[in-house]
Amino acid sequence: MPTLHIEHAVPSFDGWKKAFESDPADRKRSGVRRYRISQSVDDPNYVMIDLDFDTIADARGLLAAMEKVWAGPGKAFMVDPKAHIVEITESVEL
Repeated sequence: MPTLHIEHAVPSFDGWKKAFESDPADRKRSGVRRYRISQSVDDPNYVMIDLDFDTIADARGLLAAMEKVWAGPGKAFMVDPKAHIVEITESVEL
């Protein structure tokens, strides 16, 4: 299952969360099956989002949409976003 991993700093987690919840890229229609939001324990204004998809093409499509958001209105809510599309190659529970 491909995952779009995004991480960036935010000026305010609460402000960013409100913008995230407004869903400017229409996650469900873009093929997102589930997502997880994490915050750094050392800096709560650094967030990581993992969005799971059925296909790599869907993940790339949302990434393209997000790049437009980041270049426009998203600038007010995030700093220097970085994104990677990844797939789990191994998962072990101990």
